[in-house]
Amino acid sequence: MSKQIITVIPGDGIGPEITEASLRVLDAAGCDLGYDIQIAGLQAIQEGLELIPEATLESIRANSIALKGPLTTPIGKGFTSLNVLLRKEFELYANVRPAITRKGIKSRYSNIDLITVRENMEGMYSQEKQTVSDDGERAESLSVITREGATRILRYAYDMAKRQSRKRIAVVHKANILKATSGLFLEVSRDIREEYPEIETTELIVDNMCMQLVTRPEQFDVIVTTNLFGDIISDLCAGLVGGLGMAPGANIGDEAAIFEAVHGSAPDIAGKGIANPIALILAATMMLDQLGLVGQARNIRNAIDEVIDHGDRLTADLGGVGTTREITDSIIDRL
Repeated sequence: MSKQIITVIPGDGIGPEITEASLRVLDAAGCDLGYDIQIAGLQAIQEGLELIPEATLESIRANSIALKGPLTTPIGKGFTSLNVLLRKEFELYANVRPAITRKGIKSRYSNIDLITVRENMEGMYSQEKQTVSDDGERAESLSVITREGATRILRYAYDMAKRQSRKRIAVVHKANILKATSGLFLEVSRDIREEYPEIETTELIVDNMCMQLVTRPEQFDVIVTTNLFGDIISDLCAGLVGGLGMAPGANIGDEAAIFEAVHGSAPDIAGKGIANPIALILAATMMLDQLGLVGQARNIRNAIDEVIDHGDRLTADLGGVGTTREITDSIIDRL
């Protein structure tokens, strides 16, 4: 059997440091992966290339799977989020963000295990017809929801819940006010839920959802919603379990998948060797699950839990004084 090759985009800022840490852990776990290292973002610009070079896109097309460090989008007219560009290029319509409490991480809650499934292509992020009037007094942006887009993200969420033996799905919307866009999303959800009678479905207006998350988050299992609401809710959930330093994410389509840490490139600490690599390592375990390497993924997650629980060589954001290399060594020691 030929070795599975994955595209690796180290990214900007702390990206190369936490990417190196993640690859070391994957190797230590016996994943037997090959790495096709590609560039994007500021490094590509510095080398006189496009923000996302064609070679990087071709690598993802060839391998169908990528592990990506954080990318910085330069500030300037015409630039958009590189993450949005990648999602559009590969039709990565499902953004999957788990939020799990871990013993040893300071948070208000101790019993959270939920997943936010966010539609990745439509809604306010569709970037259709964004305009500003000549006098700068009026700005407009068109929000688009399609039945096809709503159907595939809702079906993805229900299929994922069924696969993982999760019993509850919360459909989050604002159909009381956004009667056309959120209304269509809610209508489609009511059709699809009939195909999954074993899963309990609830409907929550997004503002109520946010209140419920900060008062009783343990009641939720899987959350599925549109793009903008999902962007906000998934970060809120990360805050419930220790912050973005513990938040992995996956962008999944029918032909490709890109796994990432959802935090930024943190240029202020780049090169200092103090970045926390755990979010990207957890994203790598999501990638392993996608590849069918569930045993290795479980072993890595168990090793991370032991390191955190014992407070062994943790980085400063986790309350320790360890370096990126030291916390990675600690995880590898347990593997």
